[in-house]
Amino acid sequence: MKKDKVTYEHFTGDPFAGLQTDNEVKQALEVLRWAYDSYGESIVYACSFGAEGIVLIDLISKIKSDARIVFLDTGVHFQETYDLIEKVQKRYPNLNIELKKPELTLDQQAKTYGDELWNKNPDQCCYIRKIKPLEDALSGATAWISGLRREQSPSRSRTNFVNKDERFKSVKVCPLIHWTWDFVWQYIRLNNLDYNELHDQGYPSIGCMPCTFPEDGDGRSGRWKGFNKTECGLHTPGNPEA
Repeated sequence: MKKDKVTYEHFTGDPFAGLQTDNEVKQALEVLRWAYDSYGESIVYACSFGAEGIVLIDLISKIKSDARIVFLDTGVHFQETYDLIEKVQKRYPNLNIELKKPELTLDQQAKTYGDELWNKNPDQCCYIRKIKPLEDALSGATAWISGLRREQSPSRSRTNFVNKDERFKSVKVCPLIHWTWDFVWQYIRLNNLDYNELHDQGYPSIGCMPCTFPEDGDGRSGRWKGFNKTECGLHTPGNPEA
């Protein structure tokens, strides 16, 4: 049965609420196919190039080979992340991968807020270098795609396939919500996908270099150590700048 397009202004719930979870790949492809059929050029995939991101890029390439993918280039990512992006660009040459930079360079940020803002006020740093750039990238877009999985953290455990996104006043599509960490890696290995080498060094969740540390498991406790913070703010309501 054909599902109608969902918009932020007329959001009535997740059209895939009853979708069966016995085949994660077919499930994700069905959600992605609906998303690109519904939104066309008005949907953006915001990719961090973590393990989930590599899976989604491969799935998206099967549905829309020239899809728009945005990477929030904060200027303080690991070199391994930039190396991976180059490999992905070669493997999927038709994808429209944009490295979106903040308005402020690191030097300009330091002059205004002091050196290493991430060590003093990581919420503000995330707002300047990630949230505001994504706001700009989503300008004019009706929906965006994210690789959130329910098992990643308590704050993500109620994520649906299609969500009303109060942060960016848009629709957020999350095709991998039922995927486990083991299944993500099963897919990567089965399809011989490139991935960030830091995953082999104990980094399950990879973000900016100053705020990412190795950890045991597959969660986000290795992010922003020393702060009561596990999210940059892209997936939480409210304005961390305030």
